[in-house]
Amino acid sequence: MVIAVAILIVGLIVLVWSADRLVFGAAAIAKNYGVSPLIIGMTILAMGSSAPEMMVSANAALADKTDTAVGNVLGSNIANIALIIGFTALIKPLSIGSTIIRRELPLMLGVTVLAGALLWNNHLGFFEGVGLITLFVIFILMMIKIGKDSGDSDPILADQQSDIPNDVSNLKAAIWIIIGLPLLLLSSDQVVDSAVTIAQYFGMSDLVIGLTIIAIGTSLPELAASIAGVMKGEDDLAVGNIIGSNVFNILAVMAIPGLLNPSAISEYAMSRDYYIMLVLSIMLLVFALGKSRSINRIEGAVFLLCYIGYQSYLFINAAA
Repeated sequence: MVIAVAILIVGLIVLVWSADRLVFGAAAIAKNYGVSPLIIGMTILAMGSSAPEMMVSANAALADKTDTAVGNVLGSNIANIALIIGFTALIKPLSIGSTIIRRELPLMLGVTVLAGALLWNNHLGFFEGVGLITLFVIFILMMIKIGKDSGDSDPILADQQSDIPNDVSNLKAAIWIIIGLPLLLLSSDQVVDSAVTIAQYFGMSDLVIGLTIIAIGTSLPELAASIAGVMKGEDDLAVGNIIGSNVFNILAVMAIPGLLNPSAISEYAMSRDYYIMLVLSIMLLVFALGKSRSINRIEGAVFLLCYIGYQSYLFINAAA
């Protein structure tokens, strides 16, 4: 058990680091070959924070642990809103100035409702996975179009483009890709294996291990990005990362188990965890698009208390 916990912690650290290095290398090569900074920011960089969830879900699905893969999506989205936005809002109230955020929030809620429609029969099928991937491509194209219409005035675009690596040779970028990709694959495999060992030891279901330990671990990039954004006064970046990650998780990450291992999933995913995600998404929409166009410390505390209560309930009912 001690070894499994150690492997899980190391695996999560390597998972997050290797995803960052892979994205760094891919973005640098794209820039060197003349790809538009807007497209790099809205695709490679935006998807980078969801890379850990993608790899973990793929490995879980291939290991016939579809509940873990779906739990990772639901748990990550819940953690993104309740834990990360709640925590960052306690540090500093978050003002919402980006037009992209105001457009993405209703879209995030719509995608969340779609997830409920797919999970309603407690089964995630192949054609549902195809449909999600198709919608994901449409979403990316739509966000690029919105980004072009918004121009340079939108703070989200400025933040994303400032993160694109400059003056990085193709050789150096390729080395980071060569290092990052196998480490990403290896670490995601170790995370799933060690999490299964821990789950079996404590009598936790595959769904709960995805909702708790794995979801928190794979949400670390979003937590780091949001805290960094708040400390630099880039509130839009902090909130935008969460919204984009939640949309990516449902459209791209949830598609993976559907494509790789279509199967039945735990009834609790829909009857319990989905509704938690839906309610939190509605709360975020109401708080962010209210008259003040901000998320204050009280609202942040409400989010955080919701997360603590939800995680406590899961650990008490770990077998469900």
